[in-house]
Amino acid sequence: MSAARTLAASVALLLAACAGDGAGGIPQKVEVGALAPTYTSSTLEGDSVSLASLRGKPVLLNVWATWCHPCREEIPVLQALHDQYKARGLELIGVSVDAQGETGKIRDFAREFRMTYPIWHDPAERVSTTFLIVGVPTTFLIGKDGTLRWRRTGPVHANDTTLTQAIERELGAD
Repeated sequence: MSAARTLAASVALLLAACAGDGAGGIPQKVEVGALAPTYTSSTLEGDSVSLASLRGKPVLLNVWATWCHPCREEIPVLQALHDQYKARGLELIGVSVDAQGETGKIRDFAREFRMTYPIWHDPAERVSTTFLIVGVPTTFLIGKDGTLRWRRTGPVHANDTTLTQAIERELGAD
C-alpha cells in the first residue's frame, strides 16, 4: 500500500474511533436537530454544573473568551436576550474558555459588561471538543428536550430574527 493510502486509511480509522456514539464519547453529529452532547463544567466558584441539570428548560449556550473581540460585541446583545426571556424560562449560560487562573479576569469582564447570567469556566476547552466548535464566539439554542434548535459560529447580532424566532418557538413548545 502506498504511503498516501496508508495515511488515508489511518485517518479514516482515527475518525471512526473518535466519532463515538454520543453516549459519553464525541458525538457523531453536533447539528441542529440532533441531541446536544453531554457536557459538564464548573462555575467561577468551582462548583460542578451540567447541561443535564437544565433539561426541561430551553438553554442558550454561548462559548466565549475575554480576549475575543467579537465576543465583546455580542455580550450586550446576549444580556438583552437574557433580560427579555429569563422570566419566560430561557436559561442563558456563558462558557468562558479563558485559561486556568483567569477567574479574576473573567469576573472583571463580567462586571464591566454587566453580565447577570451564569458563567461557567472551561479552561481545558472541553466544550470545544464536545460541541465540535471551531472558534469563539459560538452559540447554541438547546431545546427543552435536549435537541439543538439553533447554532451560530460568530457573534450574535441584535437584528438576528432567526435566533429570536427559534427562542419564541421553543418557549411556546410544550
